[in-house]
Amino acid sequence: MNAKLGAKPFDSTRIIRLIGGLLFLYLFLGFMLLPCLDTLTSIFTARDASGKADPLAVIRFFLAGNMGKYVLNSLKLAVLLVITVNVVGISIVLLTEYFDIKGARILRLGYMTTMIYSGVALVTGYMFLYAGDGILTTALKNAFPGFSAKWFSGFNAVLFTMTFACTSNHMLFLRNAIRGIDYNTVEAARNMGASPFKVLFKVVFPTLLPTLFSLTVMVFITGLCAMSAPTLLGYDSINPEIVRLAGSSTADEAFPQARAALLSIILAAFTIVLLTVLSRYERKGHYLSVSKTKAKLRKQKITNPIANVLAHIYAYLLFIIYMTPVVMIVVFSFRSWESVKARSLSKGGWTLLNFFGSQDYQYQAASGKMKVREGAITGVFANKDTLGGIQTSFVLSVIAAALACVIVVIACNYIFKNKNKKRGALVEYALLFPWLLPTILICYSYRIFFNSDSVWYVFGQNLYYGDRVRILIVIAYMVVKLPFSLRMIKASFYTIDEELEDAAKNLGAGPLKTFIQVKLPIILPSVLAVFALNFNALFTEYDMSATFNSAHGRTYAMIIQSMVQDEGMSYTNLNASGRRCASTVFIMIVSGLILYLVYGVGARDLSERLVSREKRKQLARKLKRLFAKKENVHDP
Repeated sequence: MNAKLGAKPFDSTRIIRLIGGLLFLYLFLGFMLLPCLDTLTSIFTARDASGKADPLAVIRFFLAGNMGKYVLNSLKLAVLLVITVNVVGISIVLLTEYFDIKGARILRLGYMTTMIYSGVALVTGYMFLYAGDGILTTALKNAFPGFSAKWFSGFNAVLFTMTFACTSNHMLFLRNAIRGIDYNTVEAARNMGASPFKVLFKVVFPTLLPTLFSLTVMVFITGLCAMSAPTLLGYDSINPEIVRLAGSSTADEAFPQARAALLSIILAAFTIVLLTVLSRYERKGHYLSVSKTKAKLRKQKITNPIANVLAHIYAYLLFIIYMTPVVMIVVFSFRSWESVKARSLSKGGWTLLNFFGSQDYQYQAASGKMKVREGAITGVFANKDTLGGIQTSFVLSVIAAALACVIVVIACNYIFKNKNKKRGALVEYALLFPWLLPTILICYSYRIFFNSDSVWYVFGQNLYYGDRVRILIVIAYMVVKLPFSLRMIKASFYTIDEELEDAAKNLGAGPLKTFIQVKLPIILPSVLAVFALNFNALFTEYDMSATFNSAHGRTYAMIIQSMVQDEGMSYTNLNASGRRCASTVFIMIVSGLILYLVYGVGARDLSERLVSREKRKQLARKLKRLFAKKENVHDP
């Protein structure tokens, strides 16, 4: 009886926490730590021709062979990208936000086009303009017969494309930093006789240094881990070589898997060093522009007439570079396959076939008879492969983005409940772990580790075989997006007033009910925004798609990549280039809609939403009265 009195009552919450903790530990060990450790150890388990283990074989191969070339090429690209992207990125932000440039709103829209299409869609867009059979290259060849058709390839093409592709973060983060500058400090410097450019370098830039440093590190990592541009434009860098080696075998070349593992570890080492340097820099104090009464920044006029004209010419030249691929892609998405092939903009040849429907192709055979290829010309939403890629990417991206948000929301709730305990910090560091590793290392590790029937961790199931590769893609998508989701959703938890939670407890609500009815409604807008941004990034993701590419795992990005290569093959894919343009337009529409919902409607506060709702109601009432008047006029 005494034993019964002393026994603790059944606590369902504790059981749920225990199960959740064990599940989290299982997922962290099995899908973050063990695959990466397996990749690391595979470097030192390579075997020579006789089958004996040779721990240093890969290292010797690296030093004596051409593997070092890929590392040096990636470093070269990363270093030069830091210079070119910062020059272009800083200048476009200054031209639209700091200096008084005519048509700044239009310029801003042009500079922000890289936010609605990126990765393989952006690279193929630039290829459509500048490649050997591109619009601009064709025009130059016609004007100058000796002009080389291969001018847009290799390192120069990759550097040019990525310079303009990687300025999106500048338009997001540096733009906000400039808008946050206190105008009082700028005005004080001007009153002391400083010129606009002296104010810029002495007052404004020191304030932007923390943001610029973070952007520089992000650009360097992007260049180091570049995938789509080097692959499509023909440049030997680390990531494309890892994917190539991952699909090779010992019958083709010496220990390809171990070489791919070594290159992945080198990428991871660079990434860890850079993130460590960034963290140490962020912990130091920074100069901030503050005053007792902060004033909104006013645009600065360029007083020198020559400098003003040059600034306007430079601004609109950049606008042309950003907008020309977009305009040409949109235009040629409505052109017939003959017009696209000839890069012609004649009056005729307009069609919707690149988007909808199919058409037969008639041709003259060697015998002289006319033959028909049924369905040789197909639109995005009628082509079986393209539609399958869209469906696959859509479903996998939605599932992965949703899972990342659910895991992070539950984890953040746990972290805030245990914010002064080590276990809360451990959960947070575990979710940030994927940030220490390049995406290609995580995906390569998954491909090798789970491509076996003897992996006890997943009950002997080969996750890389058949349809199960889609499970692996979802897990990879989700893991890669965990750190970003954590940083964004965690910030929203700080907006929750602790008194609300205390009030719910006093009313008898349990932890689960409090979370669902009190906390979740507050953070839900941020969670939905993170979900939308994750989906936007994953829908046309290329790096992971290339690593897991197979008959059952062909995503939309891989379909787009193959369109130009397949064009005209056996007269069955004649309008592949036109369909690629239509696919890019479709991506722009989807991405633009999501960005509008997140940064347009979703960024409005409650008062703005109420005003917008009232305007819609007034417009509806006006339309109703207008139609009522028309009915009264026509009523006999």
